Amino acid sequence: MVQSNMGTMYKFGWGVPQDYVIAHMWFNLSAAQGCMLSDFSAAERDDLASKMTPAQIAEAQKLAREWKPKSN
Repeated sequence: MVQSNMGTMYKFGWGVPQDYVIAHMWFNLSAAQGCMLSDFSAAERDDLASKMTPAQIAEAQKLAREWKPKSN
């Protein structure tokens, strides 16, 4: 759920700079989790992709593949 919220924040620039690449990354991570918001996150990711260049989509996918949670 947090990942989906992060995607929404970056999609609209709520409290963070608007960034479709980062938003796409967060929605992609959320969709991959199989949580109750997976369908929503996949739809939001796909909506963003329609507004992005192929290079931006590739960068977002790369960031999602490389993302690792921070350890304390």
